[in-house]
Amino acid sequence: MHKRPLQIVTALMGIVPVATGLVQLMGIHDPLYAHLHLPADATLDSNMRFLAGVWLGLGLVTWWLVPRITHQTALFRGLWLMIFLGGVGRLVSLVGVGLPPPPFIAFTVLEILGAPLFVYWQHQVAQNR
Repeated sequence: MHKRPLQIVTALMGIVPVATGLVQLMGIHDPLYAHLHLPADATLDSNMRFLAGVWLGLGLVTWWLVPRITHQTALFRGLWLMIFLGGVGRLVSLVGVGLPPPPFIAFTVLEILGAPLFVYWQHQVAQNR
């Protein structure tokens, strides 16, 4: 297994949390939630913006990791663990609340099934450096 394809895919994957994190920093005014007419609640807005900042940070750290991808195994695994746990949260919501729009179902699959695959892929690349 080669390092370059893993770096490219990881960099592309980093676009998602960076782009969505920036938009989600709008809190309750995020266009994704406009149809919900969320209340102007300071706690909800604050939590949404905080989690958006964490998500944005995950994306920025992912990009920082790309050139160091074979040397930062623990960090790579930690990032994918966070993504996996987020997917578990989505799965719990899916079971408890119902189906979200189709893109979010796809995100859930990527987060739960993709996380172990990415960790394995990085392990193989790091072993062959």
